[in-house]
Amino acid sequence: MLDSLRVFAKSWPGKIMGGFLLVGIAGFGINNVITDLGSNTVARVGNAEINSREFLRAYQNQLNQVAQQIGSVPTAEEAVNLGVPSMVLQNLAQDAALDQVADDFGLGVSEDQLSKMLRADPSFQNALGVFDPSSFTQVLQSSGLTEAEYFESQTESARRQQLVLSLFGDTKLPATASTLVNRYAADRRTIDYFVLGETNVETPAAPTEAELAAYLTEHQAEFRTVETRSVQMLRLTTADLAATKTISEDAVAAEFERTKASLVQAERRTIQQVVLNDEQVAAFQAGLAAGTPFEGLVAEAGVTPTDLGSLTQAQINDTNLAAAAFGVAQGSFVIIDGVAGKRAVHVSAIEGGGEPNLEGSREQITQNLALAEARDELAEVQDQIEELRAAFRPLSEIATRFNLDLYETNVTAAGTELDVLPDLSTEDRPRVTQAVFKATEGALTPAITLAGNGNLWFDLNKIDPARDQTLDEVRDQVATALTTERTNNAIIAAQAEAVKRLDNGEAIADVATSYNVFPQLSPPFTRFGSDDGTVDAAVASAAFSGAADHHGSAVNQAGEFIVFQVTDLTAAEGALAKAANDSLENEQRVGIYGDFVTAVRDDAGLRINQQALSAALALNTGL
Repeated sequence: MLDSLRVFAKSWPGKIMGGFLLVGIAGFGINNVITDLGSNTVARVGNAEINSREFLRAYQNQLNQVAQQIGSVPTAEEAVNLGVPSMVLQNLAQDAALDQVADDFGLGVSEDQLSKMLRADPSFQNALGVFDPSSFTQVLQSSGLTEAEYFESQTESARRQQLVLSLFGDTKLPATASTLVNRYAADRRTIDYFVLGETNVETPAAPTEAELAAYLTEHQAEFRTVETRSVQMLRLTTADLAATKTISEDAVAAEFERTKASLVQAERRTIQQVVLNDEQVAAFQAGLAAGTPFEGLVAEAGVTPTDLGSLTQAQINDTNLAAAAFGVAQGSFVIIDGVAGKRAVHVSAIEGGGEPNLEGSREQITQNLALAEARDELAEVQDQIEELRAAFRPLSEIATRFNLDLYETNVTAAGTELDVLPDLSTEDRPRVTQAVFKATEGALTPAITLAGNGNLWFDLNKIDPARDQTLDEVRDQVATALTTERTNNAIIAAQAEAVKRLDNGEAIADVATSYNVFPQLSPPFTRFGSDDGTVDAAVASAAFSGAADHHGSAVNQAGEFIVFQVTDLTAAEGALAKAANDSLENEQRVGIYGDFVTAVRDDAGLRINQQALSAALALNTGL
């Protein structure tokens, strides 16, 4: 791998990639680039060093986040073009600079606080919301962290949080700003309005042949077919091959006898639990004695139970919970002790267990035996099909020989027609579509490997290329489109004329009557529309775009043409509601914090070891 990296680094793509790195890193305001740092040090912020291990861990995490957004893991070049290395360095530099400020203030974190943070981390909790040491170990291993590194990271994170809260925690939104924002968000207006439609304008004359032809020429791009490819497909998966198997009654009976001990089904219970405070415990105990349903007590207490799912007793790690849940009748609940206090455990459904009989197990056993036979034969059948394909035997003959289904469809670039293949995974659909559109008509095509160790073969029988449609093919659609356009133009003209009449001081009732409609009075609404949906955001925005006597027009989200006159304005009083005010204050803190962090980082100074950075990125590329 190292030899390959050296060759890549000497190639033109490698040099270009290095150039992109330098440009990308320089774009984030880095002070200087040096080569006199330690070989394992990627960067230094003030007196703090960022080593290659720390950089690679953060870099890989950032790549994973990008992959979730774009649907695939970016290549090294794509990552550089997206600015991922620079982004990672920027974030690490900010954290390092803040850590030094925290050191200057003498901030620290107790072991007791670290323990609380550990147990509260949902990444390390089991299905019952309790800290699970095995999950802790597994997550650390998958992240490439030691326990010491994890606790060091948590300590630094907690110190940075202390710093931020101490500096910006009391930042308040000025009362004037809160009042202005409240006016913007909560002012209400009422309008008189009417709707213009096709019944309010003269119906356009039927278009002539010449008009239809001219409209089609002008809008030809809207009247085109898409390329269609006619294919025959043969799929071979374990399930497809299993469907061709016939399992004898004797084999089913023998398998039942062999496996019936393992077929015993354990009882399952659907369980909910809710943690209670002292007041709620008393209410739930009284409700239990009075026979009040669990759902009623939960609603009255205003708490939300945690759904643990449908579990067997063996699946519940908490022995107290297991004993309680499997000792209560369906629909009832019991109150038990828990780590965080008393809790109510409710069983909403019980799925009985027991030993199954042959009749009840026949279908599953038959399917299992067929799948077992298919797995044993799959590779051999795949080889035989490949041999027949190499001998240019038609797919129809191959399908008949192995008793497999043959699928035929006309495929477009969207690939939706591949629904003809039952249970085709979303992962396989684009791969099959791409293969079909890369194929040459009449040529032998290679098999497509499917998810789950399956193959698909296809023959491309015909290609119908995309083309312009003729007037004879789309006459009705063109006539409808042209008539609709003319009708809309007439409504738009009527709408503009109505607004002009309002500009001249004519009453909205008189204007509406001339179009054979009556004005309606809207409910009060904000800039975002009315509560009942009568006035949507588009109309509300137009109504708020002028003074208290404003009038005008708008097209609502349903496509209706509206003419309106503002009749009333109710100004909101006071400051914002607490939740909205708190949200804006938080946004304000975020903005101030961002400026502060940038200043701290710039003041500390960021120096880059380009050689170590390039080596770390090359190593990550080779992983």
